[in-house]
Amino acid sequence: MAQEGMLPMRNKPSGADDECATTTAGMDDRDQAAVLREVLFIYPEVLTLDELARQLAFGSDAFAQHDRLDRAVRDLTGSGLLHQVGPLVLPTRTAVVFNRLAEL
Repeated sequence: MAQEGMLPMRNKPSGADDECATTTAGMDDRDQAAVLREVLFIYPEVLTLDELARQLAFGSDAFAQHDRLDRAVRDLTGSGLLHQVGPLVLPTRTAVVFNRLAEL
């Protein structure tokens, strides 16, 4: 007779109980949210990708920081929430209108 309640194995991945544990998708979502918030906060002024990187400082490793930022901008652009024109990063009209409505 198995004593399932006392077995050390779990259905959760290791570290899943740890609040600091995160998935790559979760980190990507947080990065996208941070980028969109920053771009919408400064709107109607615009930021360059480098200015955005300096303001957000996603990590201490320069390559990893730019990789996370590039991925967030690319995904938000693909979702129709940002435009990237050369080095400039700006919100789409859809993002601006939604942000205005969400504040009501």
